[in-house]
Amino acid sequence: MSKTYSIDEMADAINKGLQEYADLAATEMKSAVRKSARTVKEQISENAPVRTGKYAKSWVAKTTEENSQKLVQTVCSPTRYMLAHLLEKGHAKRGGGRVAAKPHIAPAEEAGVELLQQLIEKALSD
Repeated sequence: MSKTYSIDEMADAINKGLQEYADLAATEMKSAVRKSARTVKEQISENAPVRTGKYAKSWVAKTTEENSQKLVQTVCSPTRYMLAHLLEKGHAKRGGGRVAAKPHIAPAEEAGVELLQQLIEKALSD
């Protein structure tokens, strides 16, 4: 059903339509960011080196910043952060030699970026 607007009301109608689209797009973007952060966390936990299992279980996805138009999610290990770089990149042993790197963060990050792009494209194309 179409509506008829006078020239004076046309700017208000266009702004209202654009605001509705912006609100819908922001909601969809936030949903995509939450889903991709959760996926990254799960992939890191699955692929993390397991000795006791505490390191893999320590990963969380938390909201760092949020307002009506913006959402920032951080995937981190708040209790075992000091191990992340050592396990990801490898490190020197105390008595000489090196411990091999076990990349588990970078592949999950790359997969998360791809997933986020796909979710955003899908949300905006619908």
